[in-house]
Amino acid sequence: MRVHSLTLAAAGLLLMAPAAPPAAGTHGLPAGGPEGTAAVRREGGVSAADLLARVRECTRISLGLYRTDAGAAPTVPVCGTAQAVHWTADMDIDCDGRPGPVCNSRTDPLFSDSTAFTQSDGRYLSAETLPYIVIPAASPLWDPRADGVRGGAVAAVVFRDRVQYAVVGDTGPRDIIGEASYATAEALGIRPDPRGGGAPSGVTYIVFKDSQVKPIEDHAEAVAVGERLARLFVRGG
Repeated sequence: MRVHSLTLAAAGLLLMAPAAPPAAGTHGLPAGGPEGTAAVRREGGVSAADLLARVRECTRISLGLYRTDAGAAPTVPVCGTAQAVHWTADMDIDCDGRPGPVCNSRTDPLFSDSTAFTQSDGRYLSAETLPYIVIPAASPLWDPRADGVRGGAVAAVVFRDRVQYAVVGDTGPRDIIGEASYATAEALGIRPDPRGGGAPSGVTYIVFKDSQVKPIEDHAEAVAVGERLARLFVRGG
């Protein structure tokens, strides 16, 4: 989990980071521009419009509001229905976990080689190949576990007219929300560069309660489970 801060220390890290060419997408395409240029995978048959219609209203379950970045004002509630929890925020890029060609200490000054959850062989997750989202650590604001949200839970991430299924793969600070892996951003057409990529707003995260993919790294299973639960969700059942 990366923490974006406006402190001089964080700015210094970015200034000292070695120059690098634009990050490449996992499909070998450059990730330049605000929306990126990597091929977008469209998964499942449930539309973004149908999912967004179901989360238009918020029944708040968090006791307070979350920040989208360190130092920002708290503005984001976590909302809930009988089937899912959801929030709409920005998307910061998480490149943490098992290092690879585009997620490593050279491409990301804030890189960490670990994630809160591990795959079936004990290795940390790969942010550049596995679509996953980051949830806040349990706190008085909200305890995700109380709503059936744990590592491997299935999420539908919606950006504009695109839907990407992902798993809960990492945790972050107790008061910050709005982050997903490089692979999630790339699939949604969001620039996935950990140094300045992401989306400033308009990303909706819908996590289905008591769902879980085993093994956590099985993305095809996440899509299958996510599509089934999304269909039930939009029907209100």
